[in-house]
Amino acid sequence: MYNAKAYAATSPTSPLAHTTIQRREPNEQDVQIEVLFCGVCHSDLHMVRNEWSSLMATPYPIVPGHEIVGRVTKVGSGVTKYKSGDLVGVGCMVDSDGTCPDCKDGLEQFCPNQVLTYAAPDKHLGGFTHGGYSESVVVDQRFVLSIPANLDPAGAAPLLCAGITTWSPLRHWGVTKGKKVGVVGLGGLGHMGVKFAHALGAHVVVFTTSPNKTADALRLGADEVVVSTNAEEMQRHTGTFDFILDTVSADHDVNAYINLLHRDGNMTLVGAPSKPLAIASFGLILGRRSLSGSPIGGIRETQEMLDFCGEHGITADIEVIPVQNINEAYERLLKSDVKYRFSIDMASLKAEKSATVEDEKELASSVK
Repeated sequence: MYNAKAYAATSPTSPLAHTTIQRREPNEQDVQIEVLFCGVCHSDLHMVRNEWSSLMATPYPIVPGHEIVGRVTKVGSGVTKYKSGDLVGVGCMVDSDGTCPDCKDGLEQFCPNQVLTYAAPDKHLGGFTHGGYSESVVVDQRFVLSIPANLDPAGAAPLLCAGITTWSPLRHWGVTKGKKVGVVGLGGLGHMGVKFAHALGAHVVVFTTSPNKTADALRLGADEVVVSTNAEEMQRHTGTFDFILDTVSADHDVNAYINLLHRDGNMTLVGAPSKPLAIASFGLILGRRSLSGSPIGGIRETQEMLDFCGEHGITADIEVIPVQNINEAYERLLKSDVKYRFSIDMASLKAEKSATVEDEKELASSVK
């Protein structure tokens, strides 16, 4: 084992602060990675503040981060896919059983025994796994991904969650040239959905409640922008969409979008509203339409997405921050005050000194 610097929260109300965690020395199949950048996902905030306790209670202390890009520094004796110096990524999973039907189909994201990058039982060290808000991680080579050399590492980091979360349903539902695709919401997920759908050749329509996002949506690749509160604009698109990607996590009327699908069209939810959504069954029945959900993708599909990004020069639009600004970034995230994803420069962690008890008390009081 070795010690690594990290940022962790010790309770739902405490700020993230500097700490030291233990990492395992690489086993035969392991890859040790120096973390260069780590994206900030809204699920990091939910987990840190224990807002998903009904789904999974947060274990403390928690080190978040599952959008990791870094350099390989050491590999185990059995590693054949990577070598020291390679630019690699780690997403939301670091292990699975490898034997279930889902794993055999390359769909590890559905494995009942998958191990999340953070806050999951750690079979190697005991306790729970720790994520990418740290200077290094050690991961089984099966869950390490190659990052194309032409991509900016800071902008590539959010591809490991925001990217694959939007790519997977677009591919599953056959979005290609000639399809008409809607993207609901233009945030961290939505802006990636627009970029991918455009690169896949679809006619892309962005739905937003904010007219001031029109110029940005067009810049990202949208062909049209519809202000969803404008009934006339919405009516004009009734029954015309092959596929709609809904990225909104706030409470909203999904029926308005279901009615925009043509026969056999699909709408997929990747946002996660906290309250159950009301679905009008006739909107689905009359057009044989379908409503589905989608999480991340498997390892094979995630690598496919990264390779596609390399071919098309796609990364997330980011704001790079030092790790010391993470608590401020969380507050800004709640206000949607970022275009469109934070990426932590983990080099900022190297100069961090170990916090004293007095330092931690002062930090806690300043955040209240």
